[in-house]
Amino acid sequence: MDVGMILMQVYVFVLACFAGYQLISKVPPTLHTPLMSGSNAISGITILGAMLAAKVGTGSPFGVSTIIGMLAVALATINVVGGFMVTNRMMGMFKSKG
Repeated sequence: MDVGMILMQVYVFVLACFAGYQLISKVPPTLHTPLMSGSNAISGITILGAMLAAKVGTGSPFGVSTIIGMLAVALATINVVGGFMVTNRMMGMFKSKG
């Protein structure tokens, strides 16, 4: 890979980290949980992409991309399940007592 391409990818990664931090830090605490529970659909799409990266077929042998894809599937699944658990707990706060 070209050095210029690697530097460009690092530059985009650093900018994405900075923009993500700025966006998350500006969200008030009262909106944080509803917004995070709403992002579970995006994490579901991440699971699909990770499954594509992890696939092993006739044209793509088992390798590093498969291992990283399997790790991505596991982490995205934990994120989705945790998000739904937080949403369920949050919705339980609004149920009537009785």
